[in-house]
Amino acid sequence: MSPDPRPASPPLLEVEDLWVRFHLEGRTVDAVRGVSFTIERGETVALVGESGSGKSVTALSILQLLPYPRAEHPKGSIRFKGEELMGRPEGFMRQIRGDRIAMIFQEPMTALNPLHTVERQIGEALLLHRRLSREEVRARVLELLRLVGIPDPEQRRRAYPHQLSGGQRQRVMIAMALANQPDLLIADEPTTAVDVTIQAQILRLLQDLQRKMGMAILLITHDLTIVRHLAQRVLVMTEGELVESGPTTRLFTAPRHPYTRRLLAAEPTGRPPPVPHDAPVVAEVRDLKVHFPIQRGLLRRTVGWVKAVDGVDLTVRAGETLGIVGESGSGKTTLGLALLRLLPSRGAIRINGIDVQGWSWRQLRPLRRIMQIVFQDPFGSLSPRMSVGQIVAEGLAIHGIGTAEERVRRVAAALAEVGLDPECMHRYPHEFSGGQRQRIAIARALVLEPKLLVLDEPTSALDMSVQAQVLDLLRSLQEKRGLAYLFISHDLRVIRAMSHRVMVMKDGIVVEEGPVERIFEDPRHPYTRALLAAALRMEAVEGTAI
Repeated sequence: MSPDPRPASPPLLEVEDLWVRFHLEGRTVDAVRGVSFTIERGETVALVGESGSGKSVTALSILQLLPYPRAEHPKGSIRFKGEELMGRPEGFMRQIRGDRIAMIFQEPMTALNPLHTVERQIGEALLLHRRLSREEVRARVLELLRLVGIPDPEQRRRAYPHQLSGGQRQRVMIAMALANQPDLLIADEPTTAVDVTIQAQILRLLQDLQRKMGMAILLITHDLTIVRHLAQRVLVMTEGELVESGPTTRLFTAPRHPYTRRLLAAEPTGRPPPVPHDAPVVAEVRDLKVHFPIQRGLLRRTVGWVKAVDGVDLTVRAGETLGIVGESGSGKTTLGLALLRLLPSRGAIRINGIDVQGWSWRQLRPLRRIMQIVFQDPFGSLSPRMSVGQIVAEGLAIHGIGTAEERVRRVAAALAEVGLDPECMHRYPHEFSGGQRQRIAIARALVLEPKLLVLDEPTSALDMSVQAQVLDLLRSLQEKRGLAYLFISHDLRVIRAMSHRVMVMKDGIVVEEGPVERIFEDPRHPYTRALLAAALRMEAVEGTAI
């Protein structure tokens, strides 16, 4: 008589009938309703859906990171390697988090400690879960920084988060998550802030590490190109429910649910309104330089300079969009901040024909009404202690615009313009999804009716359908108000849909500039051609071209 077959091992992760309920100001909201799925060892499963669909809330539930008692699980089970995680004590979950299950968070600036260096933050995970010497920790940190493509890791390990670009901060988050070689990696928008060339490197890195370590990945993203590259199975969520799941190939070629079909059809399209021939120049810079000192030693002596922006010229007119592209760390964001006089710089900066380079903060204050910025990280730029209404109205109060009642009306109109319910002005930023927070940031900038708007990756946190809506909104506002945009993005599809002219940056300098059609159809610099080639390789999987 043959022996009984051995029971099959359980899936690595089992989520069964998961419910998540939030208690908000006397009312309850079921953010996740009856979600069930499994993840096998070594498998990549993508969880997709629009902002607010419940993707990130589901992921945070796995690690038991939702704020109790404001959030609760009225029903459901979450089992990791057959062991129940729901309701386990904090001490037990600390042993799991960062060791067996790691997470790359959506917003690296808020997830990283601003008071600690890169080395200390990556090393913390190693010290908590591994008994390593200081020398071993440093060697492992340098190895991880090289793996995720951080340039000059020996220097960057000493840097603080604010000294890194958005893409570099994202790569530091990935290094932290991979430090202890987890069994399951939860990647919440892991390439949101990363340009196409680095995006391809990170995806290859995750695939290589997955093969070597047998690591499973739960990929949460709105970028369907990444899903098709990386995932074996796809789960589609909307309004807290799982509406479709299946193998990636089947879901992309034969989607069954109407919501899935709508999600796959959404992509940035359209062109900006034409610029009037007599449009005045709103902003102009000449020979702009931003150099940061490299300081070493006990006395912090300056031993060199990081030339973040090195001799850049630009002009943008009313009703015109100048797109700024380049890899992470190329100087795009630094250029935008310097233009707004938010960073010290050298060179001429003219706003409405007035050179403001030597102006004091007091002199600049009245001018700041006409030049606004939407930052790359919406959660980091929104005060957690202020309601949405207070955040959007703050600029009106500072500039003494309108009575209290008029400000409320202006705030309500601005929120409605960006697709948010004006009633949400009484809520706080943490109550919104990443995409909704980005729309709040756009409303805050628009409420002052500026002439110049610097948009630093304004759609990077948005899903494809909302991204298209926001781009349509920005184009409409530009045509209506004659706004000048400095549009910074790593997404070349967005740049083409929004820009009249494009400026390509690398290592702090402009390598190519011209009309958008000429740059995309006849790039002349090798670096521009490399950027477009990387984007086209990603797009080829989707069957479309930029």
